[in-house]
Amino acid sequence: MDFFNVVSVEEGREMLMENFGGYDLKTEHVDLEHSINRVLGEDIYSTINVPEFDRSTVDGYAIKVEDSHGANQSIPSIINILGEVMMGEAIDSSIKSGESFYVPTGGMIPEGADGVVMVENVEKMDSSTLLIYKPVSQGENINYKGDDIKKGELILEKGRKITTGVIGVLAALGISKVCVYCRPRFYIISTGDEIIGIEEELTLGKIRDINSYTLGSLVHNVGGIVVGRKIVKDSYELLQNEVKKAIDISDIVLLSGGSSVGTRDYTGKVINSFDGKGVLFHGLAIKPGKPTIVGEAGGKLICGLPGHPVSSIIVFKALIEYYLGKKMGTTEITPRVKAIMDHNFRSDPGKETYQMIELRQEGGNFYGTPSFGKSGMISLLSESQGYIVIGSHEEGIYKGEEREVYLLQ
Repeated sequence: MDFFNVVSVEEGREMLMENFGGYDLKTEHVDLEHSINRVLGEDIYSTINVPEFDRSTVDGYAIKVEDSHGANQSIPSIINILGEVMMGEAIDSSIKSGESFYVPTGGMIPEGADGVVMVENVEKMDSSTLLIYKPVSQGENINYKGDDIKKGELILEKGRKITTGVIGVLAALGISKVCVYCRPRFYIISTGDEIIGIEEELTLGKIRDINSYTLGSLVHNVGGIVVGRKIVKDSYELLQNEVKKAIDISDIVLLSGGSSVGTRDYTGKVINSFDGKGVLFHGLAIKPGKPTIVGEAGGKLICGLPGHPVSSIIVFKALIEYYLGKKMGTTEITPRVKAIMDHNFRSDPGKETYQMIELRQEGGNFYGTPSFGKSGMISLLSESQGYIVIGSHEEGIYKGEEREVYLLQ
């Protein structure tokens, strides 16, 4: 008998956006050096041209390109050397036909020059005479003003995760403080009489708290912060009190365990005990993770995740990661590789199946082996590098089939 009112993953996502799409994610300004892995809270437009002047991309001589036409090793072009451009300094001089300036890489191109011939292709006859052995074309070896970034151009869109490369761009634009989304605040509650802290002595029948740490790492990866974590025994009153604390100081409350339909699973009852919409759905057509429960209490998103670590990770990625990505307009691409499956394996039609995969590389190809085992098996966490998604309309995967493997971070 099915005790769950099951919704599809897509329906669950739609319900999250319908009920929490208007939740206000605030922004703040942080120092550029502390912005790594944060998410941009505004579009970034350039206030300058990059480069701000025409500059050489090589060590060479700035010339009129027509002066190099026809030049070769046997009959070089001969022109005058007017001087040298110094790095970091502007040059007021200009050149005309028959003249040149030495310019180092990154140096400013003098007015009138329209090409740079590399030092490897010239020879100095004396201090003021240059022999050119190879012709250059219009604009060769020159970065023109605004070639890289033009003033007023949209450079970075809101929702972009700040990486090392993004920090380099922001620094080039002279942005010392950057607008980012405030870190979504998570409160993680692990439930169950059998759950103990990781530093407590393990006795028969007890299980160390894994989920608050695995979920905490996922929260960090999506740019969030864990503002509290607690182990709560199987008690309605204790759980209700802890959820009340969580609602007061967090944006999203994650409960692991207690989402099934056993007599001591109180998550749904607790969610319904607060002001709000209560339980939105209880049961997700996903494998693993069917007992998932999502609701709204005190204006906050409450997500009851299965107690099994792999199941809780999968549901977090399928629902919470998706929701935050939509809310912040995240443009980040989930790391993935294409891998050839080396086994046939079945899935349950009607459920979206997330199958953990162990990857290996042979030659230029990746091969994927399904990490078989029940969702409660801890070894699946260390043996698997990623997972594949098998659609609810599919019956399984065939050996030799190439699939996208989403990498676990």
